[in-house]
Amino acid sequence: MSASDKAYEHVKGGILAGDIAPSSFLTEGQLAEAVGISRTPVREALLRLQAEGMVELFPKKGALVIAPTPQEMREVFEARALIEEWAAGQMWSRRNEALPALREKLDEMAAAMKVDDVSAFSAADRAFHEVIVVSAGNSVIARQYSHLRDRQIVIVAGNLRGDKPRMTKSLRQHRELLHLLESGSKAQFVHACSEHVAYAGSLAGTR
Repeated sequence: MSASDKAYEHVKGGILAGDIAPSSFLTEGQLAEAVGISRTPVREALLRLQAEGMVELFPKKGALVIAPTPQEMREVFEARALIEEWAAGQMWSRRNEALPALREKLDEMAAAMKVDDVSAFSAADRAFHEVIVVSAGNSVIARQYSHLRDRQIVIVAGNLRGDKPRMTKSLRQHRELLHLLESGSKAQFVHACSEHVAYAGSLAGTR
């Protein structure tokens, strides 16, 4: 991994885990010291994160972590709902190919919840849904969805921290999605995916 990649993963990982809060200001010097690299690769990493909409860069100073606005939160969940409902229907004929990966991600979610690891829980949750979207077979939509999920994790992670009942309900819903893929109908699965995204939106206060 290059120095720039290390800085990128350090900052993005911190933002997605909720360790770096929205509206935080990150200086190039602090990041360089934290990662153990020079400022140039830090600057390159911040430029990548700015392109992804994660930070706003201030040359020679650092970057501001962009806090999601109420409008962005609503739009992120509206877009996610559209994509996931479409993907649920499209991947139905390929569901047997997706099942092993979905079971693996569900196990990872359960393990993360046991130790109250919100970051790992969110990562496995994201990966579970990405399996469904990728299985739909449209790489352009899959790339757009990946960006949406980054923003959603920023929106939701803080609300999940220390909230076992919400994590428990989310895990139960994922188990139901897997069950419907294994033995339910296409209509039931598509409906359950829609209901699950609506619940995720409620965690962010968008519904």
